[in-house]
Amino acid sequence: MVVRRDFLKGALGAGIVTGGPGEEVADAAPSTNAGRGQTKPRVMFYHDGRHPLIYMYEPPIQKEEYEAGVDELAGTPVEAIMFCLGDGRTVLHDTQVGELWGDNMEKWPHLIFRRAHQNAKHLIEQGNDPLRVICDRAHAKGMLLYPTLLVQQGRGERGQDTRCSDFRFDNVQLEIGAAGDLDPDFAGYRMLDFKHPEVREERFALIEETLRRYPVDGFELQLNYGLHYFHPRQVAAGRQTMSDWIERVYRAVKASGANRELVIRVPASLEGCHGIGLDVREWLRRGIVDVLVAQSHAYGELLDQNGEFGPFVAAAEKTDCRVHAAIQSHVDSDRLGNATTEMIRAAVTNAWDQGVDGLYLVHWFGYWPYQAEFYEKLREVPDAEIMAPRDKYYYLVTATGRYPEPRVEPGVRRQLPATLAVGQPTAVEMRISDDLPRWEKVGRVHEVMLRIRVANTTELDTLAFRLNGKPLPAESLRKINQMYRMSAPRYRTGSCYWFVFRLDSSNWPRKGINQIEITLQRRDPEVVPEVFVRDVELQIEYLMGKHFHRGQDIDLGRYEPSGH
Repeated sequence: MVVRRDFLKGALGAGIVTGGPGEEVADAAPSTNAGRGQTKPRVMFYHDGRHPLIYMYEPPIQKEEYEAGVDELAGTPVEAIMFCLGDGRTVLHDTQVGELWGDNMEKWPHLIFRRAHQNAKHLIEQGNDPLRVICDRAHAKGMLLYPTLLVQQGRGERGQDTRCSDFRFDNVQLEIGAAGDLDPDFAGYRMLDFKHPEVREERFALIEETLRRYPVDGFELQLNYGLHYFHPRQVAAGRQTMSDWIERVYRAVKASGANRELVIRVPASLEGCHGIGLDVREWLRRGIVDVLVAQSHAYGELLDQNGEFGPFVAAAEKTDCRVHAAIQSHVDSDRLGNATTEMIRAAVTNAWDQGVDGLYLVHWFGYWPYQAEFYEKLREVPDAEIMAPRDKYYYLVTATGRYPEPRVEPGVRRQLPATLAVGQPTAVEMRISDDLPRWEKVGRVHEVMLRIRVANTTELDTLAFRLNGKPLPAESLRKINQMYRMSAPRYRTGSCYWFVFRLDSSNWPRKGINQIEITLQRRDPEVVPEVFVRDVELQIEYLMGKHFHRGQDIDLGRYEPSGH
């Protein structure tokens, strides 16, 4: 039987809030250390517990079906599963201080969300608390388990927002927009304002209970979700409040088990974090975070190969905190849904090249049900040396099918689409980890191609291209006309030309940051739409050995050796 948070409603009414920064948690469950015998995983995998799991199985879900959330990752380099606690406002396990997802619903407007409630409730009633099932299964299969709390989220209307808690419905006075001086369209209007002790206590109670009742190996705060924690005019004052609250969570984690870790996921910009009330440098100074996960383009779950992890690595250099790079898998282009193996290699090697301590694989559950290619991607990611002389496909995040203007976190840069004006060079930057001269010396480089798609251009326009300040020769260019497309693998993009450069060694990109410059020299005078760069891609292909063939080089059905 799930107990609602009535005690907290009473505390709110009486103005009573317990606990404070630095307070230890009593009766905490000891850390089991039941994973792989270590508490510093290098490869973490975010599992939201919903899309490939509790949404998928017809009620009543069986314990063995729920254990698939772990079983599908067994035998891979994944060392820690970061398992989301439902919606954050409500959860999908047998909480005694929070609220079960959907327990306040009588009629359901959303069938999948109802299914999640049905399956969770069934498991609980059968004596199989979902969170305990996942913890036990992870440990049995040699993996660590860190619950993930979505700390901040907005609120919909009662009866329609099926994942929301009664605590949220009954306490709208605790929201950022409650003062009435903000535009209701402000993104954080219906999010919790962390200036209120009641808000911090409600969030902490769920964390403390999880640490006390479940054999977890740590806890994750997902702070790169709501992105609004205080009234815009109170952010500066809020940084101290948030740091104190995080210190309280950190001390609770350590009091519940010395080897347990606090993981915090944040926007991949220290300045951007600071601007929303998350003082990451202060957390590092206090020593109140074990792992920082830097994430960008979370809202489209887009693979960002240009993620800037170096500032986090530098900030954490003289601390015990580890920095993990968030690597997503979604591309959402007109040609691809999820990233190819070559694209994952490019992103991961870029991250390792910046000195991160580990990887945090985010939203890879989009590959579900997992096939051979998924496991091939996982197999390589821990080892940059193995990936170094293997094919890579770099690209810059751009407009997508779902998000014509992809949102980014504060301080995170999105370079594309980029408008071109006549006579004004437009530059974008692309990071690559490949040391091409090294591999050329041993005869391993097969081909390097730079592809740039320019939209709203015609055959009468004139464009010039430079790579790292050097003009790209016309003889290396092939233009591909896509002014009109009858069809596309996923969705159509039109009025485009691809400019494809096959680069020789004198024009190769360099290891690190490369600048690609495009100039519209002459514009067709009879057209109106703005010209813009939509895509920039770099493809690097290697040979398995010197003078080795590529798979397409020899047609064994027709090949006849010379002289025969």
